[in-house]
Amino acid sequence: MKLVGIGVGPGDPELVTVKAVRILREADLTLVPVMALDEQGRAESVVRAYTDRAERVVFALNDRGGVTSRRAAAWDGAADRVVSAFDEGASTVAFATIGDPNVYSTFTYLAQTVRSRRPGVTVETVPGVTAMQDLAARSGTVLTEGAESLGLVPLTSGVERLRDALRTCDTVVAYKFGAVADQVVEVLKEAGRLDDAVYGARLGLPGEKVGPARDLAGPVPYLSTLIAPSPRTSRGGKL
Repeated sequence: MKLVGIGVGPGDPELVTVKAVRILREADLTLVPVMALDEQGRAESVVRAYTDRAERVVFALNDRGGVTSRRAAAWDGAADRVVSAFDEGASTVAFATIGDPNVYSTFTYLAQTVRSRRPGVTVETVPGVTAMQDLAARSGTVLTEGAESLGLVPLTSGVERLRDALRTCDTVVAYKFGAVADQVVEVLKEAGRLDDAVYGARLGLPGEKVGPARDLAGPVPYLSTLIAPSPRTSRGGKL
């Protein structure tokens, strides 16, 4: 029995690895997380570029505030489907997740739940391109060079983590900042880091937006990404 978490990138099907495509096609069952069974999710839109063998499982993808009852029920429901597939003879179940399965991914909780029910299951992951890598490429932004540090913070609980990261890290990346976009702009101004900062929304999807953070006005999509690159004044100055 093998459960494989597959990173399918931020949204552009051309960024999926060859290994990911092979496993998606070979797996006995491929699951994709959605907010509702009648709505296609971002991971599913990528998976279906390569295979029609995708089954939806409902996850509380936009819940906040820890382990909510909806989240717990979703993890249990998805684990039920994985276990039932193994009981029916499946040897490999794949779970597709946007980005990378080891970076803020729903796969982590599914794997923990399945392991608790089937201790002998083998859990593997296939890495995917992250939103910060995709945004860096699309905006022409260098993430790090030389001895620079990189800080990655989710802003689902406010902007204080961003303030802290801007004080202690060179380049700072913020995920899931859509609801506090206006506050993010103010924090970047306070830190003197607004001019070079960039943001991206719906990366690789219709309606994609990539631009300077100073142009942000009002809320943006939940899964938006921000990069505040390290200030650089000379070539090789951070070596």
